[in-house]
Amino acid sequence: MTGKHPARSGDTRIKAVLGPTNTGKTHLAIERLCAHSSGAIGFPLRLLAREVYDKVCAIKGPKEVALITGEERIEPPGARWLLCTAEAMPREAGTRAFVALDEAQLAADRERGHIFTDHLLNTRGRDETMILGSSTLEPMIRSLLPEAEITTRPRFSTLRHAGATKLSRLPPRSAVVAFSAEQVYAVAEMLRRFRGGAAVVMGALSPQTRNAQVELFQSGEVDYIVATDAIGMGLNLDVTHVAFAGLSKFDGVRQRRLTPAEMAQIAGRAGRHQKDGTFGTLSGGGRDVAFTDEEIYAIEEHRFAPLSHLFWREGDPRFDSVDTLIGDLEAKPETPGLVPAPEAIDLAVLKRLAEEPEILAGITSPRQVARFWDACSLPDFRQHGAETHARFIARLWQDLRHGELGSDYVAARIADLDRPDGDIDTLQGRIAAIRSWAYICQRPDWVLARDEMAARARAAEARLSDALHGRLTERFVNRRTAVLMKTMGKDANLLRVELAEDGAVSVEGEIIGHLDGFRFVVDARTGHDDRKLLLAAAERHMAELLAQKASQLIASEFGELTIEKGEILREGQPVAHLREGKALAAPRIELARELGALAPQQRTRLAEALEVWLVRELAPLAPLTRLEEAARDPQAGTELRALLLAVIAGRGIVLRERAGLAQVPPERRRELRKLGVTIGALDIFVPALLKPAPRKLLRAIGVDRRFVREDMASVIPGGQKLPAGYRHAGKQAIRVDMAEKLFRAAHESRAAAPGKRRFVIDTALGTSMGLAPGSFVRLMREAGFRKIPAPALAEGVFGPPEPDLWEWRAPRKDHQSTARPAAPKPREGSAFAALADLIR
Repeated sequence: MTGKHPARSGDTRIKAVLGPTNTGKTHLAIERLCAHSSGAIGFPLRLLAREVYDKVCAIKGPKEVALITGEERIEPPGARWLLCTAEAMPREAGTRAFVALDEAQLAADRERGHIFTDHLLNTRGRDETMILGSSTLEPMIRSLLPEAEITTRPRFSTLRHAGATKLSRLPPRSAVVAFSAEQVYAVAEMLRRFRGGAAVVMGALSPQTRNAQVELFQSGEVDYIVATDAIGMGLNLDVTHVAFAGLSKFDGVRQRRLTPAEMAQIAGRAGRHQKDGTFGTLSGGGRDVAFTDEEIYAIEEHRFAPLSHLFWREGDPRFDSVDTLIGDLEAKPETPGLVPAPEAIDLAVLKRLAEEPEILAGITSPRQVARFWDACSLPDFRQHGAETHARFIARLWQDLRHGELGSDYVAARIADLDRPDGDIDTLQGRIAAIRSWAYICQRPDWVLARDEMAARARAAEARLSDALHGRLTERFVNRRTAVLMKTMGKDANLLRVELAEDGAVSVEGEIIGHLDGFRFVVDARTGHDDRKLLLAAAERHMAELLAQKASQLIASEFGELTIEKGEILREGQPVAHLREGKALAAPRIELARELGALAPQQRTRLAEALEVWLVRELAPLAPLTRLEEAARDPQAGTELRALLLAVIAGRGIVLRERAGLAQVPPERRRELRKLGVTIGALDIFVPALLKPAPRKLLRAIGVDRRFVREDMASVIPGGQKLPAGYRHAGKQAIRVDMAEKLFRAAHESRAAAPGKRRFVIDTALGTSMGLAPGSFVRLMREAGFRKIPAPALAEGVFGPPEPDLWEWRAPRKDHQSTARPAAPKPREGSAFAALADLIR
């Protein structure tokens, strides 16, 4: 078509198959493709193109099928069936028997709509053309393609609203949809804690990583998948429920609420074929994360406002000059229903570089203009924005204008990125960068030894993808891993954000403002064109920036801080008092009376800074925090929660006979081990809380006033009052976990002598700990072991004496004692006292 009037095709073999998700539209297109002698289908995502490519290869054979995307090109000689992304789909008419365009309603998308509109109007099959999309597209089809035969298909299954659900109660086989990488990671982390793991799928992942993550979900290894809205574009998953973590997203212009049609596109992933599905939201997200009655009706009944316009841009511009090219790309259509497409990043880069004379020098022929436009059309895979991407294109053009890129140069750039080390964020950044080079290597005349370089780029992406899959699996599935990643990942439009010591905030080295206390102030010199992008980057990193600012604030204004006797001190003077909070390991900060002269705003900032510092300082109490969280979980059951409360009340240690272990079913005791709780012969305890750091912290914050042994040695001299974590052993005392080690060794010796009442216990382990023989006997007696001394050698008899023998009798049975544990009890009115009363 031209820049003024869209071409009208007289072909009566255009079929529009419209309807909601799960109507079999894509499956129908695959059947029709395979029924023709040749054909092509354009998809909105390369992940979907790859999925269908694998299906068609299984039917026609890999030698007959091609996959064409910006970064990947598998094109056997003479391949007759093409699976493409919409951007890479050939713009042709009648050269193939069949052509289909999937998710054609994306012609109304601000960023990519003009590409789908161009195919909708111009790309045709010789025998059959099929347009697949939402029913909202029907008025535009009737207006622009009146000759098209329109078929509406009903959804195979029903879709019903299920309301809001807590993340901890999310049903199995659920997908959680979020709208930023940070939110995806945060939800996946919580699912790892609550339900053992989740797969992660985002549009920025490579096909290998995405497929590996999906396989985790499809195979049942994990029951949950967390994804961005890319999940709505035809990815087929065995999902029964879709939960929205939010109902708004940044669309490149502003943060806005999803339209009902967009909601339905995502919610429709629930229920496949004849299996019904449900959708809802995650509770706790506020009023904005809740469907209105009108939205629920629209989604359940598949009734949406029809599209009133499609975005258009000249698909066949002239290359007489750069100015002519820009003019054609900015031309306005005269056909009703078509509107000019917003300025995409390729046009923004073209216009930006057209302002630089040294770039335009030598671009005189139509061939050079077309080549320059191809360079500007390189996708911004790294999502750096027009300004940064333009600099990358300018550097690339310096080589392309004179010919092709040297293979040595390209190989070096690929090798720089081909490093599978680093965290999730680092690997995603490298994959995004390698996609740029994969795209460059796919161009027919950009790189010397093109096929070899393209193979290297694909191999590098595969290795990085394997590494990323490993990191994602370890991070969100492997329960042994407890280390949080350093950053929560970058969203599509985020750049590198840094906070200087003076409070200046910079993005990619450009100062855009500063932190005034905890308030971000924009630099007035920030350019208007970059303002929204840079502010969005700063906003998404604000939590990190505030944490850095809090650390600087404490270091500069308060000096060295310590925690002693329930107070935060500076040089021995109280800065704040620690009061009982919602949990033992999360005390509430109350600023010292001496700071009452500060302005309210300053007091708030100070309290926020201290809270950030305190959270970091109390990290060694994380095992206690997990116990408190489990004790508050109604699903734990009354008996298990009662035992957990006893352990918490004992600050990590409780006598077994007072814990009520007998009331806990054996199958539930495994959950104690998962929480780090050891069920010992005489004590139930948390080994991680027997280290010096957590014991000192519990005493310092005022929740355990018992004396703390600095080194927490295994065996110490006894006394009337023992330090926290020890039990009596004659005239000595032994740490409870070391005592349990001796008891287990003794029971192993007993088990090694089956059928015998008496057995031998090796006392060397106790001796190595420093336990005297008499103390060892007294300790073992507590656990039911009684020593039977060996008879002395008869007079005149020589040789080694016989070993002492031992007998064992269970010292007591587990029971639910009414006595309180010998440890600090919760203060009256506290959260844990109330919880204990509720359980009793």
